[in-house]
Amino acid sequence: VRGRKLFSDVGCVLCHTPTLHTGKSSVPALRDKDVNLYSDLVLHGMGPGLADDVSQGNAKGDEFRTAPLWGLGKRVFFLHDGRTKDLLEAIRAHASAGSGTYPSSEANQVTARFNNLTEIDKQHVLNFLRSL
Repeated sequence: VRGRKLFSDVGCVLCHTPTLHTGKSSVPALRDKDVNLYSDLVLHGMGPGLADDVSQGNAKGDEFRTAPLWGLGKRVFFLHDGRTKDLLEAIRAHASAGSGTYPSSEANQVTARFNNLTEIDKQHVLNFLRSL
């Protein structure tokens, strides 16, 4: 419970939105349902630290669609390219100063607020994420 609150308080929910609501669908099972994705499904600039220099459609090399955290507790690798097995490292990788190629990460302030939590509160957030 504490981890869920801290996840919200530090601002993770700005991109990792807990619940989205489906609209009209020809499939009744998908119509007008709450989906606990923990994603806004929007492209965000994550800065040079996470950039892979791959452009896809409208997404530049540092932009990624917010990964749903639904099922995170079952994952072995984290981030868009699976670069880490360490959830704390994955959170910290969301922060990145700008470079000549890419602007700074949109998640810098949120990551800074997470880093300013006490160690026990960071652990509460990690426990919450692993419960998803």
